Amino acid sequence: MLKKWYFTFGVLLVTGLPVVTTAAPPPELELVSVASGLNRPVAARHAGDGSGRLFIVEQTGRIRILDSSDALLATPFIDISSVEPLFEYNGGEQGLLGMAFDPDFANNGYFYVNYTYDPGPGLDRTRVSRFSVSSGNDNLADAGSEYIIIEIEQDAANHNGGDIHFGPDGYLYIGMGDGGPSGRAQTLDAAGSASLLGKMLRIDVHGGTPEPVGVEKCGEVQNYTIPHATDNGQIANPWLGADNVCDEIWTYGWRNPWRWSFDSLTGDMFIGDVGQGAMEEVSFQAAGDSGGGNYGWNCKEGSMDYWTGCGVEGVLIDPILEYPQAGSNACAVTGGYVYRGAISEMRGDYVYADYCDGRIWFASQSSGNWVGAVWQDTVHHPSSFGEDEAGELYLVHVGNFSGGGIAANTGVIYRFEGDNPDDVFEDGFEGN
Repeated sequence: MLKKWYFTFGVLLVTGLPVVTTAAPPPELELVSVASGLNRPVAARHAGDGSGRLFIVEQTGRIRILDSSDALLATPFIDISSVEPLFEYNGGEQGLLGMAFDPDFANNGYFYVNYTYDPGPGLDRTRVSRFSVSSGNDNLADAGSEYIIIEIEQDAANHNGGDIHFGPDGYLYIGMGDGGPSGRAQTLDAAGSASLLGKMLRIDVHGGTPEPVGVEKCGEVQNYTIPHATDNGQIANPWLGADNVCDEIWTYGWRNPWRWSFDSLTGDMFIGDVGQGAMEEVSFQAAGDSGGGNYGWNCKEGSMDYWTGCGVEGVLIDPILEYPQAGSNACAVTGGYVYRGAISEMRGDYVYADYCDGRIWFASQSSGNWVGAVWQDTVHHPSSFGEDEAGELYLVHVGNFSGGGIAANTGVIYRFEGDNPDDVFEDGFEGN
């Protein structure tokens, strides 16, 4: 295990954030392999059902289970490639890309996946579907239970985004890349489902109260409603009621929000957005924000001007963290999580990485700024991070590069571990 430390800082001002000072990661911190032999893993999720299981998403179409004893089950939880004959995977950025468990999964057995498919020549699409767990076997999904939630047309095989999460508000958030044509990220016109590219979407997959008159949906399939203000005080989507705007849109100006997360303690949102050729960035949205923010692409790449003639009016939101590609082999940020596990020195730190050069960063707040420092320079290719029910953090290594591609069955899941993970005080109570 490499123990090479760097102190290359990228600092940007974030207004309105509390001052939080966190300690450096403990010197004994290391990455411990807990599962190997995986075929292009790109996500890891827990079910929130008390089982202690970790569900590993393989881009090639399967979801595997790592049980509470760190045993990788031989039988996949589900194999999407056999369920959907039109499932598309070409070894690049398409395939099975994301997974989210229903907030009430322990009772209803619902989970959601994001994958690409090809209904015909030149008709690539993103599909988000719901599946159910099999009756009588919690470790096996019902392959015949697919219920399509939304479909979105794609221009190309890249910049698909693919990450999905339920927010603290119970709504499903869907990160959509710009699909290649960079101008899409700044387009709000309700001109079909392609207008949803380069956006963060927010939808209600549970129905809810009837929608107001005049709702404009842009999905090719529309088995969802648009969040709107009700008597319980929930926040409506920002363009609900506006003319000629897709009401699914929550925020815009994204290039490819490949991996992002909600802080499990605060509900704040941290979004890793892959850059063009100069800067990689992490952006922030505070819990309780009303949405509608413009995160800059393609007017800006990170905090730098990209296209000075974009002509967009209003505030462009700068990232809280960024790092240059120049001078390294960096090529794509992999957004991570704010750590909330048992290792006290890490709590409150945001952990992220670069897919190509393997560097892993820890970032914390100091006087209202986020400051990032490289923790390790690794040989891994981090496609994602994962968080278990206890708040412990995992690194997803997609696999080893070989012959211009990624060798099959070389993916590994690592857990961040320290020598003394529990913070116990003299009175016997464990720290939070």
